[in-house]
Amino acid sequence: MTEQTPAELGYRMPAEWERHEATWLSWPRREGISFPGSFDRVMPAIRALVAALINRRSGSDSERVCINVWNGAHEAEAMEVLRDLDHSQITFHRIPTNEPWCRDHGPIFLTRNKQPRLAVVDWDYNAWGGKYPPCDLDEVAPTRVGEILEVPVFYPRMILEGGSIDVNGAGALLTSESCLLNKNRNPELTREQIEQRLRDFLGVREILWLGDGIEGDDTDGHIDDLARFVSEHAVATVVEKNRDSPNYDALQENLERLRAMKIDGKPLEIFELPMPKRIVREDLVLPASYANFYIANTRVLLPTFADPMDERARETLQKLFPNRKVVGIDCRELIWGMGTFHCLTQQQPAVCPSRTGGSEPD
Repeated sequence: MTEQTPAELGYRMPAEWERHEATWLSWPRREGISFPGSFDRVMPAIRALVAALINRRSGSDSERVCINVWNGAHEAEAMEVLRDLDHSQITFHRIPTNEPWCRDHGPIFLTRNKQPRLAVVDWDYNAWGGKYPPCDLDEVAPTRVGEILEVPVFYPRMILEGGSIDVNGAGALLTSESCLLNKNRNPELTREQIEQRLRDFLGVREILWLGDGIEGDDTDGHIDDLARFVSEHAVATVVEKNRDSPNYDALQENLERLRAMKIDGKPLEIFELPMPKRIVREDLVLPASYANFYIANTRVLLPTFADPMDERARETLQKLFPNRKVVGIDCRELIWGMGTFHCLTQQQPAVCPSRTGGSEPD
């Protein structure tokens, strides 16, 4: 007898704006490869991320932060960075990881309306197409989380990073051809087979494909640097206005694709985010993008880059999330690791989260 898929069992991946029980992080290691020569300079941005998540307006808005660490010494190092924060809302778990990018190696959480209401999908993981070995600890992290939470774990047997997909919680999924169809991920699978696994294991119906990613993106074009759902029928997407920019053509093509897309026969509402100026460090172009924001229970965490477009991006998102405070945090050091807040975080949905209210809290 064939095992039932999560979709057949009634599970779905909630949208990021639905109520969270917690946000998961994997604490960076000084000996890791993500922040060469800059580990200590990255800590203020990560501390600011945690502070923004746990600084709630009331108890009902509380969002716990769950942090994966190697051992007691690693936990103590993290505690020192977070020493002046409310530790009652921070839980450490002894789940060692190679690198801190929990969006990509962490669990994808599913919910449904009957017990067990929460489940984890453990996609295969190869460090963005085999670019940054080793990744053996990252690869098993989702199952470890599932064991700690005592929830079912599903195994699609397909390589997928969480930053390569975005869902509206109502049956639609955004992704990019440059990443999911890249031969360094699943060369044995066709586009149709990849789409079917997304439907089977995330509970979606419609797959919306964009094209290429932004310059400097070593993930081969993650969607969370390009376009994000902000409600069931609305998307915020980065657009480059400078025709001389290497990003101009790719982002214009993605914009045209979005304009032609429909969900349940209804056209998308599209909101444009600017792009910051090109950031180059040690001859590397860094993938700075305002689309890498994270939607928490009462806040939206926006990466900023001391750029003239920072405020325009913040104002745009504030209009889209009027019941959340958009908090800009300087990510000029963090982006040296090739990612910012969405890349670092993974939301654990509350069960059963409400799907009412569009992009706003209940």
